[in-house]
Amino acid sequence: MAKAPAKGKIEPPKPIIVKKITIVAGGHHGGAWKVAYADFVTAMMAFFLLMWLLGATTEKQRKGIADYFTPTLVKVRQGSAGGSGVLGGSSLTDVDDYPHRAGQTGNKTLTVPRDATGGPKEGGGKTKRTQAMKEKIAQKLAQSEKLRKLARQVRISETADGVRLDLVDDADFSMFLIGTTVLTPDAAELLRAIGQAIATEPMQITVRGHTDSLPWKNGVANNWSLSAGRAESTRQALTRQGIAEPRFRRIEGVADREPLIQNDPADPRNRRMSILLTG
Repeated sequence: MAKAPAKGKIEPPKPIIVKKITIVAGGHHGGAWKVAYADFVTAMMAFFLLMWLLGATTEKQRKGIADYFTPTLVKVRQGSAGGSGVLGGSSLTDVDDYPHRAGQTGNKTLTVPRDATGGPKEGGGKTKRTQAMKEKIAQKLAQSEKLRKLARQVRISETADGVRLDLVDDADFSMFLIGTTVLTPDAAELLRAIGQAIATEPMQITVRGHTDSLPWKNGVANNWSLSAGRAESTRQALTRQGIAEPRFRRIEGVADREPLIQNDPADPRNRRMSILLTG
C-alpha cells in the first residue's frame, strides 16, 4: 500500500515518455526510384531511335517523318491565305533577291505593323499603300480566267523607294517576241489590266527593262538597246490605258547586268520588266 505524502510535502511530477513509431511502406527502399529509372530508360531509347533514323534515312524521308508528326503545322501552311491565289501569296515583307540600285534589295518597313498609322517617315503609310495597291491589282487580275493565269508572272513588293511590280518571263511565258520589242498578246493584256489598276494613282512611274545574257541578233549581243526598247514599249502600253505622260519619271534599260538568277544569267526568268511606283 502506497504511503501518503507527508503533510506539507509536494510530490514531483511523473516523467512523460513519448514513443515514436515509423511505418515504412512499399518495401525497404521505396519505389520512387523505379519510376525515375523507367523514365530515363524510355528517354534514352527515344534518343537512340532518333539518332538511328537520322543516320538511316534520306532527306526526303526525314521530311516525310517530320510532316507526319506535325500535321497541324502542315494543315496551317496549306490553308494559309493567299498561298495559291493571285500573285502567288507572297508576303509584303518577304525579302526579295532582285538586284536593284538605290537600296532596293530589302524591305524598309519590315518591323512596322500592318495597321500602323504613321506617315511616310515612319513607314506606316507606305505599308498600307503597298497593301492597297496589291489588293487593287489582285482584284483586277482576278476578273477573268486568263488574267488569273497571267497573274502568276506578277510579283509585287515594297522597296525603300516605293512599290515595285516585276513582270517575269519563264519557260511558258514571254513578255516580248524573241529578239524584238514587240509585246506578245498575253503581255499586252497583262499590261492593260495593270495600267487600268494604277491609272488613277498619283505616284510617279519608273520602267526598267531586263534581259538574259543570250545574244539576240546574228550572234551580236546588244541587250542594252533591247532592254531599253522593251522598257519604252511597256511605257507606251501603259500610256494607252490613260496614264498621263508627266507621271513617267524614268525609262531604263539595264541589259543583263542585274540577273534575277545569279548563277544562270541565261535563265529566261532574268527577262523581266520592272515597274516602280514612287511618291
